[in-house]
Amino acid sequence: MRSLLFVPADSPKKLTKAMTCEADALIIDLEDSVALDGKASARQGAAAFLKETVPAKDRPHLIVRVNSLRTGLTDADLDAVIPSKPDAIMLPKAEGGASVTHLDAKLAVREATSDVADGATKILAIATETAAALFVAGTFAGSSKRLAALTWGAEDLSAELGAETNRGADGVLLDPYRLARVLCLAGAATAGVLAIDTVFTDFHDREAFRRESAAGRRDGFIGKMAIHPSQVPIINEAFTPTHEAIAHAQAIVDAFAANPDAGVISVAGVMADRPHLTRARQVLERARHRPRADD
Repeated sequence: MRSLLFVPADSPKKLTKAMTCEADALIIDLEDSVALDGKASARQGAAAFLKETVPAKDRPHLIVRVNSLRTGLTDADLDAVIPSKPDAIMLPKAEGGASVTHLDAKLAVREATSDVADGATKILAIATETAAALFVAGTFAGSSKRLAALTWGAEDLSAELGAETNRGADGVLLDPYRLARVLCLAGAATAGVLAIDTVFTDFHDREAFRRESAAGRRDGFIGKMAIHPSQVPIINEAFTPTHEAIAHAQAIVDAFAANPDAGVISVAGVMADRPHLTRARQVLERARHRPRADD
């Protein structure tokens, strides 16, 4: 998944429009974008949208962001949406692998009572939204076979830390949030799951967003979350390998295939070792079944 677009669950109009924006995934939001007194109706809206959309062909992945475990609202969220078979649940304010294991148990019960295949509902965890979460970002490995990806957040974290802002005047993330970003990448790598970059809230500043998306791809994220449909094409372009990148990756793979015992080889006059081979395979995997960025 390259682009994951947040859509409030209490807006049927926005949910319908989001289906046309070419996002790889929609995050149907029951958390921050829905006021407390609107949670019940938002759950109904999410369930209705899922029931109608899940059977559709060529649809995006459908993910529901539930309320965090600490709110006491998670059970009601799951009761409402699991019978409609979302592809995944996004868990906000996750605090290490224990939170994911807790959610796994809740999902198992509801799948069993809702005619949903055991383990069908995957988990995406937001790994850095609380101060405590930073200290357990490396504990997601082995927490659940459902865990598919980690992402991170700076907005809730900055509020918990008592910070005035999470970005400098130039729009660049400040040190506490750069640390959270790195911990997400490292936590995902340790757990063997995908890493997805966080949102960029100033959706009018497209050039800054383009730079941040490119930096995310460079550093190892496989996609990025969006808060506005206009951000989706920028994400898709940034995280889709170009013909040049694919050709270079294939050359590395072919060179090692021709020299299987080599630790280091030369490709186009540049040294490549086993870590380069790993990255080349990742590029080719991302390119599979996707249009190229320069098509």
